[in-house]
Amino acid sequence: MVEMISNGEIEKISLTKFTEDAYLNYAMYVIHDRALPHIGDGLKPVQRRIIYAMSELRLAADAKFTKSARTIGDVIGKFHPHGDAACYEAMVLMAQSFTYRYPLVDGQGNWGSPDDPKSYAAMRYTESRLTRYSELLLEELKRGTVDWVTNFDGTMDEPLILPARVPNILLNGGSGIAVGMATDIPPHNLRELVSACVLLLEKPKSTLNDIREHIKGPDFPTGAEIISTDEEINQIYQTGKGSIRTRAIYSKENTNIVITALPYQVSGAKVLEQIATQMQAKSLPMVVDLRDESDHENPTRIVIIPRSNRVDIDALMSHLFASTDLERSHRVNFNMIGINGRPGVRPLLELLKEWLKFRLSRVTRRLEFRLDKILDRLHILEGLMIVYLNIDAIIKIIRTEDHPKQALIKKYKLSDRQTDAILDLRLRQLAKLEETRIKGEIDELNAEKVIIEKQLKSRDRLKTLVKKELINDAKKFGDARLSSIVTREEACAFKEEDLISTEAITVVLSENGWIRAARGHEVKVEELSYRSGDTFLQAVRGKTNQNAVFLDSSGRAYTVATHTLASARSQGEPLSGRFNPPPDTFFTGLALGDQEDKFVVSSDAGYGFIVTLGDMITKNKAGKSLLSVPQGGITNQPSAITDEQHEFIAAFSNEGRLLTFPVAALPRLGKGKGIKIMNIPKARLVDRLEFMSHLCVFSEIDRLIVMSGKRNLNLGVEDLEHYRGERARRGLKLPRGFQKVDKVIVKRGAS
Repeated sequence: MVEMISNGEIEKISLTKFTEDAYLNYAMYVIHDRALPHIGDGLKPVQRRIIYAMSELRLAADAKFTKSARTIGDVIGKFHPHGDAACYEAMVLMAQSFTYRYPLVDGQGNWGSPDDPKSYAAMRYTESRLTRYSELLLEELKRGTVDWVTNFDGTMDEPLILPARVPNILLNGGSGIAVGMATDIPPHNLRELVSACVLLLEKPKSTLNDIREHIKGPDFPTGAEIISTDEEINQIYQTGKGSIRTRAIYSKENTNIVITALPYQVSGAKVLEQIATQMQAKSLPMVVDLRDESDHENPTRIVIIPRSNRVDIDALMSHLFASTDLERSHRVNFNMIGINGRPGVRPLLELLKEWLKFRLSRVTRRLEFRLDKILDRLHILEGLMIVYLNIDAIIKIIRTEDHPKQALIKKYKLSDRQTDAILDLRLRQLAKLEETRIKGEIDELNAEKVIIEKQLKSRDRLKTLVKKELINDAKKFGDARLSSIVTREEACAFKEEDLISTEAITVVLSENGWIRAARGHEVKVEELSYRSGDTFLQAVRGKTNQNAVFLDSSGRAYTVATHTLASARSQGEPLSGRFNPPPDTFFTGLALGDQEDKFVVSSDAGYGFIVTLGDMITKNKAGKSLLSVPQGGITNQPSAITDEQHEFIAAFSNEGRLLTFPVAALPRLGKGKGIKIMNIPKARLVDRLEFMSHLCVFSEIDRLIVMSGKRNLNLGVEDLEHYRGERARRGLKLPRGFQKVDKVIVKRGAS
């Protein structure tokens, strides 16, 4: 329990309720008095007080610069009893042209830089005054447009809100973190917003799509590209939440890349550091140098120097967009305090309508205030006219009566204010010309009174007045859009293989599963040295930026990047050290190429199918199940396909049979057993009496050299036609002496 004194009595409440109430009060204080801007003027309390204090110090745009410490002293001494450092920082942000789309403070001295917005000088060194744009927030302040409240110590009044003539809430945006909520409002373009407001005044039933014809999207002061799609921006404006993606702008100068605009709130120094880190880590071998040439005339100029003119600049920048702050996503949350004093997230259409409601109410109060002034002045002028019509009598009363005021009121039925004005007249104002001036003033005030009364009585006239004022303000303070909205491809960082040089390579696999890579394609693999008891099995040509896929006897596929393989100068390394194959299995073949390359994979049971290298690739050390091998069978070496429609399969059995048929007869699968290529009786396969010993792919102009011991058999086009048959047949016998086929070589385009 907590004891509290209320009205002189001790009141006991539970600790839970006391804590809840205290935290709720604190939360509401943070929301209203610190973190969230008001929809009317788009300012937080500290910002509003800084602007008002500067106006009271007469620091208008045409005034002399004054020390910032003087302004901050007035702010914290009269209106905002908080830390001077935080107050000064709020003032600095309003002066930074790279933070505010339309700065409110004109600063002289060091006010920070885009690289480090908080590198500004202390307030005793800087000077400041208001910008001309701030007139739009202050111009109508003393015209009865806003309510006033006493300051924290009750010694003076301050405005509850500023009577903004434009929707500053969207023009400069802002961010803040309250208790349980936050706000992130991006800046927009003045001309676009005014155009949308004019449309809503003319056609109140306009939809968001109508508004989007005028408001294309946010407009950031740094001028980077907005690459969010129109659908994404539309979704943000529909819900009041989302994210906007921005990207740096670059151009090509000779062979160099020059970045001329960075995303909003991105530090050029940090971008340079991020790129330099990648260069040091050798992740950007195509970049040789990096320079920062930013200066006063070119606030952003980062130069990236590629290694040569053969570097794909667009691909390089796509990588940098994906891996550095050259591309940034900005959170959007239209959370603000509304006219009713309650915080909430507002979609764009609702936000603009509520601001126009606020603006119409300010203009109404301004007109009413002016009308009251006119009526009061006309009332006094009517009394003064009585003086000129009865000047001698009034002078006599003033000279002879002991109480002239009461006498004047009684005789001419004047009011107190009229009588006081008459008694305050100077003798020089009794001239004939003064009477003429008063009559002219009465006529002018009456004419103005008629106009104001018509505007107050007619909603349409009031809207027309607001519309004209908005258009004039847009002409005076508006400018062209800085952030272009464009469609760009998704940024993509380089993969590891993209950073590898594309050199020719020959991958060599031994019988015992040892692997190595030799530079070039003219390698005599049979002459390489092998470990004792080991010998050559298979060699495949490719490039260093490709993946090699190995097949084991059970039909599982394993992948390794070829540039990581041991050099052929050594005896290589065992594949069992890189992978975890099942027990009692061994490696039977390998494939090398690009992901789209096609291969025929098969088992010596006579089954197989077509598969792409991409379908065989896996990162799993235990491999990937690719080919289902029947009992008693093992996998064969994969065979590459170059022209699926014009190539043929040559299947050899260990009994000296050969069957050829078109490659197109095989299906394309991702994995599985495949279909029958050659008819191998199951019983003979289990006992390893008969199996498909070799499979190769050849074209119509190729020759096959069949090797059996020391004998070679040359099979030309006509010879191979003899063995042509339908898929799944046993094939025809080869000539005598070739019942055991040791090796088959395809002579490409041989005559």
